[in-house]
Amino acid sequence: MYERFYRLRERPFALTPDPDYLYPSRVHREALSYLRYGIESHAGFIVITGAIGSGKTMLLQTMMRSLDGQTTVARIMNTLLDPRELVESAMIDLGLDPSGSSKPAMLKQFGDFLVNERMAGRLVLLVIDEAQNLTLPALEEIRMLSNLETEKSKLLQIVLMGQPDLRDKLDRPELEQLRQRITVSYHLDPLDAEETAHYINHRLARASIGAPLEFSRDVTDRVHARSGGVPRLINVISDATLVFGYGEERCEIDGSLVDEVIADLDATGVLGPRSNPNRHASVIPVEAAATMNESQPNVASGVTRPDASARTVEDDGRARQLLEREKQLKARELEMATRERELAEQRRVLAEQYRILRAKPAPAAAAAPSSWPPTAAVQRTSAQPTAFTTIRPARRAGLWSRVKQTFLGTERAVEDSL
Repeated sequence: MYERFYRLRERPFALTPDPDYLYPSRVHREALSYLRYGIESHAGFIVITGAIGSGKTMLLQTMMRSLDGQTTVARIMNTLLDPRELVESAMIDLGLDPSGSSKPAMLKQFGDFLVNERMAGRLVLLVIDEAQNLTLPALEEIRMLSNLETEKSKLLQIVLMGQPDLRDKLDRPELEQLRQRITVSYHLDPLDAEETAHYINHRLARASIGAPLEFSRDVTDRVHARSGGVPRLINVISDATLVFGYGEERCEIDGSLVDEVIADLDATGVLGPRSNPNRHASVIPVEAAATMNESQPNVASGVTRPDASARTVEDDGRARQLLEREKQLKARELEMATRERELAEQRRVLAEQYRILRAKPAPAAAAAPSSWPPTAAVQRTSAQPTAFTTIRPARRAGLWSRVKQTFLGTERAVEDSL
């Protein structure tokens, strides 16, 4: 669209997580360092969190691109799963077939695969994106998977990536055992104003064919003020700015154009309401969350969690919506389980009826119904006249003939011939 006008080979602010456009900001460099350290040291759980659009998926893509051939990766992106489905998804992504197996047999197959990979000198890495959607039983199932280990090291390395809600879940008392196994943890902060300027012009330079187009500091500061330093919102505003500039044939982007773009995006609801990128929207009920120590610092990233009283009304409403959604999912799972039991009982009853019918002796064959015309197998006797035979009454013998037959014993044939 505007690529030829601005001498670009492609759109520099596309929303797809392309590692070629990763800007090595301070937080992204640190997050990659934590990831590499955790994987190379065979640590326990690795947890990376960040606000929506903070670049977690691009960070994950960059990390996976840097892995060598001795690492087998299973990646789960759809996390609205129960514990069994979670294990099945991991096995399917590793090339295993869990269908038709009981859960103990499935776990044994998974464990044998991990042992074989370790004997071949390969590390198995399980990466779970959008981990904030996992239920508490699913997180506990993941902890049980981490028990697959040898005397020297873990057989499975697990990386959890998600929104700040994930940290709230991990603070639940029920997940104390899982939380103690987290050895590497990092939270992605938003970009500051200077990093936002470098981020925008870095992507423009990567996509440029000739002399790169640059946004002035006045322009990037306006973009930062509205986006809050969140990379995805920066991309949305910058891409729309190039579209507006192309429409008005502006070779240079100025502050007035950016203000016009932001006003249009706000009017159409594209950017949505202004939000705090560092918020910790919780899926925990407000009453339970209020009793937790929200001010506990994050040792790995140095981020201090806001006090529970700082939550806004919108955050509490979203928490209630998430709780209601989780209840609906559990109710749906229960309904499906009940339906499966009913179908299994119906199949059992039908199988029993079929067995009884097979065991019952067959009744004697009934006489075949008469049909017309008669079949060739039915043989008529000479005494049965056909429909076209004329029956003539036998002639009564005379008196002289009966006398001769009585006294002389004359044959009937002879008598008739007389």
